[in-house]
Amino acid sequence: MAYQEIVGVAGGGLMGVGIAARFALAGHAVVVAESSAERAAGIPAVAAGILADLLDAGVIDAARRDAALARLRVAGAPDALAGAALVIEAIPEVLAAKHALYAQLEAVLAPDAIIASNTSGFPPDALAAHMQRRARFLVAHFWNPPHAIPLVEVVPGSATDAAVVERSVGLLAGIGAEPVVLQAAIPGFIGNRLQFAVLREALHIVRSGAATPETVDAVMKACLGRRYSIMGPFESADLGGLHTLAGIGANLMPELAKDEDVLDLMRAHVDKGELGVASGQGFYIWDEDRIADLKARRLRQLAAK
Repeated sequence: MAYQEIVGVAGGGLMGVGIAARFALAGHAVVVAESSAERAAGIPAVAAGILADLLDAGVIDAARRDAALARLRVAGAPDALAGAALVIEAIPEVLAAKHALYAQLEAVLAPDAIIASNTSGFPPDALAAHMQRRARFLVAHFWNPPHAIPLVEVVPGSATDAAVVERSVGLLAGIGAEPVVLQAAIPGFIGNRLQFAVLREALHIVRSGAATPETVDAVMKACLGRRYSIMGPFESADLGGLHTLAGIGANLMPELAKDEDVLDLMRAHVDKGELGVASGQGFYIWDEDRIADLKARRLRQLAAK
């Protein structure tokens, strides 16, 4: 395999390790910097688990798994990322902590090294506000789990150099991701806005008593989930006929949820300590059987790619 540029990942949580594993699979030497000694010690096992999923799904073989693990190195401090051509920040969503990290990175990285944030909550200009070289910064928002979902939302800031965007898109495409470049840094970017638009309507339907969470999920998986895996909403509209959808929309749009208090349905669970998988209960009871079923579905999805 031809030489691949060194990639750094700052932050050893699930997203950071998943991103690192994806780059390592594509042939990059990857350094993961994690300040928590306990979390850093667990990174090789987390990476091995991610790659095991791909192995079990038949996406990779044992040789590719072992080679990827051999390319992945764990370090404790950001200065270990000094040789990286690209560093992806994947630390918790605390703006001051991100600013502090970027200052550390700029002190050790080459002037032409790219710094990208995996944030989904902060616009690039707010993140790069105190940087010396804002032209090298952008957002590269991966989706969870990054080894299974190809989308990366690339969001340049107002000072980002066009060549940095081009290089970033090339690096991301080279690892098998599907980068999309936003023309404006709108809150939530694209994916989260679409996700929460669907979630708002799903919560509204359940709160109205028209259906249970199980029924709403069944409709999504058996219908829209399959359709949207092969075509987007605009392609779907063209296929269905814009005149037809415009007529349906004129009657349906006024009936759709527009308020924010549908979130009270989720807050009621949170107030009871029902956080979802993390606590074992949310809208569903997450016992071993349900978790195993979800893992099996994910493996089938990976195998189908």
